[in-house]
Amino acid sequence: MAVCQHLQDDLSEKKNPYFPFSSRDEWELGKFLYRNLTQGQINDFLKLQWVRNVIVVCFRTAEQLLSWLDVIPKGPTWRCTQICTEGYTTKEPIYLYWHDALEVVRDIFGNPFFSEHMMYDPYYIYECTEREYGEWMSGDEAHRIQNELPDGATIVPIILASDKAPVTRMSGDHEMHPLFLTIANINSEVRMKAKAHAWACVAYTPIPEFLTHPDFHSILEARVWHRCMDIVCANLKVASHRGVFMADPHNNARYCFTPLAAYTADLPEQLMIACITNQFGDAFQHTPRDGQLTLKILHDICSAAGENIDPWKIREFQAAAKKHHLSGVQLPFWRDWHFSNPAVFLVGEILHSCHKWFFDHVLKWCKWVLGEDELDARYRCQHKYVGTRHFTGVSRVKQMTGREHRDIQRTIVAAIAGGADADFVCAVRAIVDFIYRAQAPTFTTSSIQEMEACLAEFHRYKYAILEAGARRGRTGDIPHFQIPKLELFQSFSRTIRRVGSLIQYTADVSEHLLITHTKNPFLRTNRKAGFTEQITCYLDREESIRQFDLYTLLCTDGTLFGSMLTSEDGAIPLPHSVVPEEDYSFTGSATFRNHFLQGFISDDATTAFHVTRKPDFADKSISYVSTTYGLPDLPSLLLSYIDGVAGQNSSFRSRLLRGWSKFRIQMHSRLRPLTILPSQQVQALPSSKEYPYGKCDTVLARVTSPSGAPTTLVVQVRAVFALSTRGNALPPDLSYPLLYVQCFAFVATPAEQPEIGMYTVRRIFVENIDGGRYRAGAIIPILDVTHAVELIPKYGAAASRDATSETSLEMYDEFYLNCFSSKEFYYTIHDAL
Repeated sequence: MAVCQHLQDDLSEKKNPYFPFSSRDEWELGKFLYRNLTQGQINDFLKLQWVRNVIVVCFRTAEQLLSWLDVIPKGPTWRCTQICTEGYTTKEPIYLYWHDALEVVRDIFGNPFFSEHMMYDPYYIYECTEREYGEWMSGDEAHRIQNELPDGATIVPIILASDKAPVTRMSGDHEMHPLFLTIANINSEVRMKAKAHAWACVAYTPIPEFLTHPDFHSILEARVWHRCMDIVCANLKVASHRGVFMADPHNNARYCFTPLAAYTADLPEQLMIACITNQFGDAFQHTPRDGQLTLKILHDICSAAGENIDPWKIREFQAAAKKHHLSGVQLPFWRDWHFSNPAVFLVGEILHSCHKWFFDHVLKWCKWVLGEDELDARYRCQHKYVGTRHFTGVSRVKQMTGREHRDIQRTIVAAIAGGADADFVCAVRAIVDFIYRAQAPTFTTSSIQEMEACLAEFHRYKYAILEAGARRGRTGDIPHFQIPKLELFQSFSRTIRRVGSLIQYTADVSEHLLITHTKNPFLRTNRKAGFTEQITCYLDREESIRQFDLYTLLCTDGTLFGSMLTSEDGAIPLPHSVVPEEDYSFTGSATFRNHFLQGFISDDATTAFHVTRKPDFADKSISYVSTTYGLPDLPSLLLSYIDGVAGQNSSFRSRLLRGWSKFRIQMHSRLRPLTILPSQQVQALPSSKEYPYGKCDTVLARVTSPSGAPTTLVVQVRAVFALSTRGNALPPDLSYPLLYVQCFAFVATPAEQPEIGMYTVRRIFVENIDGGRYRAGAIIPILDVTHAVELIPKYGAAASRDATSETSLEMYDEFYLNCFSSKEFYYTIHDAL
């Protein structure tokens, strides 16, 4: 990495690490001005008398500041190449702005930031007797390639991603087509975080406008794109054949080979990359279209021994290619890339193939069957949970983000239950099951089979969608399921075995990179012709700033640099682990509070709880809490609980209470056990004008039944409180916050209602002396809570129009325990119960 080389060159000479800036203060001021002001605004700021008299800076103009930024250490440089299209004219000259992809790979592979998160060799992991697939290095393709390499060689698997993006809003038609690159040696959990800088933009491929017949535009644009890819990836192809020496983050030289491991793109772009056209089949998995077969067909079309058609006679060549389901690109960029086959590296992409497909098809089926007003009413009255999107309606939205697609998926199955035929609900539930299972970070043989079973179940029940007339186009019913993305689902299991879990290749990261590397930089340009060159200049400076921040941190921390050079294992700690927080100046992924450090911890140490230091009320009597929250049986239940802990007639019975309107629960990920998840907020608000019944969330709690056996219940948290700490020390079991909860009973299991695949719960009521009934309440310690859960009302044939998001939990008595509320809960619910 360039920054490490610069560091080694400067260490012995003890230079000013901030040169050409005089100090850290001047560097940070210059960085702030560049990132937040225009050149004119920078000049106006520097001309202020206060700046000249009080702030001593060496740069006096914006031009001088930019020249200084241009001399600090840089990574790979941008290049510009004109692309010629002889015989076919374009509206404007075609320019490719690009990095040498091999230089970018060297930079990423040697980045000390990733030293603790790198993998260099394929591996096997077994869960009991089943093989586990996760990272690319755990897949069959990694082992196949490694077996063909010389002894001691290291695979540096290349992952590419690209997508077209409009950069103008409301006016103009400017588009950009960036190409992004990373390597699969970096742990996917780190690599998937866009702000970890594991990805780099290596090219802006042109989008030419040809002055020819419109029938030939797409094939000519595709040929230009493949030509550009040849230029950008030329040295990576050489390295895949011959190998090249590269320094890893520990500064060890490794003999590296660079196969194309995966390419993330939406379906139209995948077809362009593979040089094929759409093909439809059936519900059965077929042999993939192998790259060697495509090359053989192209050779036969072009060769004298075959059809002998000149590739530049577009009309004839395209017609011949389409007979073989080819697009007409005669020189695919992957043709001479060793170990690279589009049947392998074109992976199933979760964001477009699953979430966008759900929005385009499944949601439309549900709208047709239930009716737009009914579906909107069901979504509108769902209880609002903090951290999830609440929809006032889903039927009239034309475009949504991937996050919103996922939020609709969470509740769609429970929302349509009762309002649609059971087989229709079963088909929708099966496909949502499939989408959730496809997003797992690790797979075993059995979990792959379970995913395949979900897809097979959908195909078994999809007839109900056709019978309901829900599969519709612009002209009426569509009597088939020839949907390209549905075809892709058949390849998921094969892809997982070859290249690991699919979630690591999701386009969520590249979609974020489109913002940071195209749309935001475009706003810093003059937005006229030539803006791509301005963007590359901007990105060059941003990368220089990021590397210079790393360089100055390493250079000014002698301990870190010494350990980097002299430690026995050569490991380089991440900067945020060795410097004070106020000195940490790198942009990283969003952080959240770790409540395991200072919160209340469950007995098995898997769950942490947090309440604020300052309660929402303090020194209040039991009767005050009972009246405020409308809980008449609270006094008797609380006194009984205290007696059970501290004995009869203890002094703690008269203690005042303090309480909170919410608490937070935090858990370790079941899918990634070493990862701590962001906390979830559980609310328990008393009644008010805004919330006539209060606003109280639901949780899963493991409690002790009257028989003494542990059992799991769904409960609604109505109040969060604790005994005052004033006075004698509290017993351990009374020192934690307590919850007043109202309980639900399980009345149906997923096996008893397979079309919905969820548990059904019903409120528990008890009768009083006068024959009336009231909700069964209980006092439990906060440590008994295991999960925050989501309940969806059992609407029946039609949702009540009187119910709202504030009242639905109170107006209905029966609910579905939503197993799709989160991916984590989806995988843990059966174990928890």
